Amino acid sequence: MAEKVNNFPPLPKFIPLKPCFYQNFADEIPIDYQSLVKRIYHVWIFYCITLVVNLIACLAWWIGGGYGVNFGLAILWLILFSPCGYVCWFRPAYKAFRSDSSFNFMAFFFIFGAQFILTLLQAIGFSNWGACGWLAAITFFSTSAAAAVFMLFPAIMFTMSAVAMLISIIRVHKIYRGAGGSFQKAQDEWNSGTWRNPPTREAQYSNFSGNSLPEYPTVPNYPPGNQWP
Repeated sequence: MAEKVNNFPPLPKFIPLKPCFYQNFADEIPIDYQSLVKRIYHVWIFYCITLVVNLIACLAWWIGGGYGVNFGLAILWLILFSPCGYVCWFRPAYKAFRSDSSFNFMAFFFIFGAQFILTLLQAIGFSNWGACGWLAAITFFSTSAAAAVFMLFPAIMFTMSAVAMLISIIRVHKIYRGAGGSFQKAQDEWNSGTWRNPPTREAQYSNFSGNSLPEYPTVPNYPPGNQWP
């Protein structure tokens, strides 16, 4: 088996850093779930773009007469949530479908659920949160209509991100529960330590002797992806 070389994030050669992760949907994700995992990846990309647009809108908010703290927090959210979103909720989803890992499914549900709530709050747009949501944009029209128009763009994008996150978590939950997944299975993985480095599905089929597959991880038995809306 050829050694897999980390390929994400794709960095220019002149940067003296190397990619941290190996990501290959066609190679590691079952074909029935490649589309869903790619959608979750696209949700992450869209959320990162939303944070960039929010940063620009917070600058317009500040210039139009708002508080500079919103611009500062927008920078923090961009720097913090862009990499953390990939590591903390996309990678668990990727590894969950790659290795049929209940622990990673649970990690995805909890962290992605928290991300959904945060994105919903950003879409609402409370004052001094560093997010140009609906409340912030609408109430600022009386101060600066031009800045408020800029602020509407991240409000719309945060809303779209929240809707996409909700749909994604519902679809993943249906697939996981339909395959008999449970919190107990995640606890078993934690207790046994197999959550740290679960083998890929390819390894599950190749690393066995005799006529039976290894006891762990089990061969996934998810329903076909096209059965879910």
